[in-house]
Amino acid sequence: MRCIISFLSIISFVACTNAPTVYWKPYDETAELQANETHENPRMKFQLIQSKLLDKNEMWAPFETALNRFGNDTYQALKPLIIEQDIPILQSHIQEGTLTYEQLVLFYLYRIRKFESNPNTTLHAILALNPKVIEQAKEKDRQQQKNQHPIYGMPILLKDNINTQDMPTTAGAAYLQDHTTENDAFVVSQLQAKGALILGKVNLSEWAYYFCDGCPLGYSAVGGQTLNPYGRRLFETGGSSSGSGVAVAANYAVAAVGSETSGSILSPSGQNSVVGCKPTIGLISRMGMVPISSTLDTAGPMTKTVVDNAILIDAMKGKDIADPVTSKGTDSQVDYILASQNRSFTGFRLGAIKSLVAADSLYRKAINTLRSHGAVVIEYEPPNIELTGFLSLLNAEMKIDFPNYFNSHANPSLCGKDVQSVMDYNEQDSLLRMPYGQGRLEGVVAEELTDDQLQSLVDRLHHAATSFFNAPIETYNLDAVLSINNYNAAYAAAAFYPCISVPMGYTGQGEPKNLTFVAPSFQEQKLYSLGAAYESLTRYRELPKGYE
Repeated sequence: MRCIISFLSIISFVACTNAPTVYWKPYDETAELQANETHENPRMKFQLIQSKLLDKNEMWAPFETALNRFGNDTYQALKPLIIEQDIPILQSHIQEGTLTYEQLVLFYLYRIRKFESNPNTTLHAILALNPKVIEQAKEKDRQQQKNQHPIYGMPILLKDNINTQDMPTTAGAAYLQDHTTENDAFVVSQLQAKGALILGKVNLSEWAYYFCDGCPLGYSAVGGQTLNPYGRRLFETGGSSSGSGVAVAANYAVAAVGSETSGSILSPSGQNSVVGCKPTIGLISRMGMVPISSTLDTAGPMTKTVVDNAILIDAMKGKDIADPVTSKGTDSQVDYILASQNRSFTGFRLGAIKSLVAADSLYRKAINTLRSHGAVVIEYEPPNIELTGFLSLLNAEMKIDFPNYFNSHANPSLCGKDVQSVMDYNEQDSLLRMPYGQGRLEGVVAEELTDDQLQSLVDRLHHAATSFFNAPIETYNLDAVLSINNYNAAYAAAAFYPCISVPMGYTGQGEPKNLTFVAPSFQEQKLYSLGAAYESLTRYRELPKGYE
């Protein structure tokens, strides 16, 4: 009997020693929630911060052995080669033999675990990590070739409304917590075909912030409350691509893919001091993305620098027979990467909005910089044009596009489901699944536009939005209009006009802001020239304190 007990004790000991280390432990967040009750911004009055659905330790478990072998000494030694470095510099390190793609992946995995496992630094930005990514990185090291795309071997994070075979696609919603798809989104296939490594999935405002009404930006049931590295619980993250902006700002990956319907790339780019591009509708396929509006939705790149942004969008673009809008896209030979090498404003004519000049000192400073370096900047009052019915457009299209996604691009088990199905599920446990309510979904279900009325609304909004920009562009012969963050995002969305948003400094409180350039459809090349010139003159982006 004694021998049996000893044998069982050995088995128990071995099992315990083989168990993955617990890096993340839920903590009492009561004091943090109470502190935010007095925040002047109603959307910053959180009801919860930590996810009640996500086990972070499960994300890190597949990498336990590799990361322990990698270790802190290697992490510290590689920091100068990787932190805040752009893609061309990273690729040069790899070509010189001072860095490998495998080390690059291990560095980001180690860094994510380091900061996301600590209650004092976690940003709740990561929802899933690709369990195959280390092996995939080793394969990139073995297969290096001449003339490979600059995105080759670069670890990229995806907003979690973009389908991936290797990880769940949740849109941050409890309804999709374990949702897996049979195919990657077209944009993921594009990235992988050029050699990019999909590192993982990031948090977002649940259902791309078309879920609850007036709730915090960056909240989802699956991921909890995304926090801004420049001021945790102090500044908003922007939405809905919150995790994409936060993760890039904190150097959790080389770059991230976000998505925008109206401001969802521009807003978190500005709030997190990163470069974001909302492309022209039709440049990048939307197939395999959880939708809001088939008219306005698009994926887009979010990066630390303009050149990285140009590299990422070049890897993402492409005509997709399943998304006929991409057949209207620009010639594939347009060179965004070359445009991102521009350093001059000579010959550019830009429009500045007078009310923003009067109200925002950072915007005024940016305009003075542009003028002093050769740009002609004309201040103007925008036409008084309202986008009446904009929310009805989003409601009506989500009502149609949700079931289309469930029937065609989601797991077959979701075939036949719709917005009402999601609402019914959430109401079974409102505290866990919808602590801020689901007011916007209620609006979707209540929308009653006919198909003809919807098309008429789309046409009317498109005409109004293009007039908003084209009036000054044509009057003053402008190359682009200057805005701040996502201030004019709805107009750019309805006009199908692209935008690029570049860091323009920080407020006295330390909150980031971006200068946003808006140009007519398929003029991304011009936007990259403008963004690159502005970035080269200012270099405002700073690594957030505490995330060095």
